[in-house]
Amino acid sequence: MKVVIVGAGPSGLVTAKSLLENADANFPFDPIILEQEHDIGGTFRYRTYENASLVSSKQLTSFSDFRLPLSYPDHLTTEAYVYYLRGYVDHFNLNDKIRLNTKVINVTRHPKGGHVVSYVSRDSKDSEWRSEVSTIHAPYIAICTGLHVVPWIPSVPGIEHVVAANKHIQKPVFHSYEYKKRAQLQGKRVMILGTGETGTDIAYEAAKAGATEVVLCSRAGFLSFPKQLDDFEVFGYKSEGPGIPLDSLITNLAESAYVHPWVEGSHIRWFISDFVIKRLIWVLTGTQAGCNQWAGELEPDRLGRAYVFLNKSQKAMPYINRPYRKRPKVFDYIARYIDPPEDSPPQTDFTVDLAPFPTHFLPNGRAVFLPSKRKDYIRMKDRDVRPELVIYATGYKQEFGFLDKESGYPTPDEANIRNVVKEGDESVGFIGFVRPGVGAIPPIAEMQSFFWISLLKGQVRRPIPSPRYHLLVKDTARIKYGVDHSTYMSTLAKDIGAAPGLWELWREYGTHVLVCYCFGAAFTTFYRLVGPYKSASAPEIIKTELWDTILRRGVMGNLIMGVIPMAFYLSINLLAYGLGTAWAMVGGKVE
Repeated sequence: MKVVIVGAGPSGLVTAKSLLENADANFPFDPIILEQEHDIGGTFRYRTYENASLVSSKQLTSFSDFRLPLSYPDHLTTEAYVYYLRGYVDHFNLNDKIRLNTKVINVTRHPKGGHVVSYVSRDSKDSEWRSEVSTIHAPYIAICTGLHVVPWIPSVPGIEHVVAANKHIQKPVFHSYEYKKRAQLQGKRVMILGTGETGTDIAYEAAKAGATEVVLCSRAGFLSFPKQLDDFEVFGYKSEGPGIPLDSLITNLAESAYVHPWVEGSHIRWFISDFVIKRLIWVLTGTQAGCNQWAGELEPDRLGRAYVFLNKSQKAMPYINRPYRKRPKVFDYIARYIDPPEDSPPQTDFTVDLAPFPTHFLPNGRAVFLPSKRKDYIRMKDRDVRPELVIYATGYKQEFGFLDKESGYPTPDEANIRNVVKEGDESVGFIGFVRPGVGAIPPIAEMQSFFWISLLKGQVRRPIPSPRYHLLVKDTARIKYGVDHSTYMSTLAKDIGAAPGLWELWREYGTHVLVCYCFGAAFTTFYRLVGPYKSASAPEIIKTELWDTILRRGVMGNLIMGVIPMAFYLSINLLAYGLGTAWAMVGGKVE
């Protein structure tokens, strides 16, 4: 039973492994991965750059049953992560299932059912594609090409004037996927359009490369938080040890597990945590805009984990903050945030100039900014900004030109069953097409592969409850695939019968695993303790690596991040269950 998988990034690899592992007599899955590049790894291999590292931790990003040693750093370089993926392929014998240098050019419906996948191939990355077209007939197809492949380049009137004014530079305007090394930025006036993680990364790289000017442009602001919490000092006491990955802090019990539908639907957990976090970071850093973020703040109605993707690339923040940070020194003696260490050479007085997104460029190449009350506009309104390099760090769009339109194939935005399939078209799975506000796509892809397999086998709970895991965005937003990591993972686990019960955990695994599950984050390994994807390796991983994420918080950290929120959320849920019971007794329906 052939299953064609398009793409050999993390999502494609884990889907192939899951299919092979869960093949049986009724569903003898035989996956084959078609990848147009000459190597595996997807975006982590082909759209990365010098000094790039993951902003999600190894504990969260690693697949459930193939872990990295405790001695490895919490956040891998992209190069190290691709090396990890190669190890994954070797460990689970996936090499024979991967066809590199193979480009899918068309997918259409077969008259008798299933899909006809047409593809071309080449000998190497430097070879021409052969004219000969080959086909595979398969009952199932998994699209795993990823969110970050096709650059999205918004129109900026007059951008051609920047090109004309800088003919001495080989390519004065390009998208961030073409950025590879600091040498591209050295000695130049650089403007970066976009304040996502890549944009702020490049701003830092430009500062370190010796750019003469760095202007970082934002449309509506961003929310900055460090990927690792280890840089706080309270009353002169600095936390010691390896630090705590940000994505390991949200606890399972009552935050994502055992949540009443009313509480889940109201998103009150998100709002409460936002309220508490804003006050906490104000005490520690003097600002509520983000963690030690003094400029580029979001509008109040979008400021929080419920609305946006957190920007966890913090290295550029000291350079951005310099013109804006105004905190009385006395408060630093009470509590302060210590900027992350820089690599050499230090740039002690350099400033990355934050600015609004340019409305247009004048014929002389000067950028024009829309007047507003934003502090970055007020500071930059009289500056003559004429960049030599303009880098679009504006993200990506999704295109599926190989899916035959006349055959009525859906796209990920039409996948209305858990963002994986479109109802009535379950043979086409979209794996890896959601992005968490805080978290990582690879472990989500693993859970999605489990969900898709269970759906094909008819083992998903019915009816499927309404989704309550999407980030809260406006109808006009360009990006609508954002999810809350822990809520989405827990929802998929409940759908497939992999969400463990507390009594069940204690009875089978004992107190250690139970406590770790309650205080731990939504690691995929937790959802392999029970249910159809139960793994013998899960208990030991939980007792060692995942337990370590809890120990690192210390007593005070577990009290603040675990016990208190847990007790509060449990109270809210118990109240909701009580009201729900009373409502049901009078004929009401709880949804």
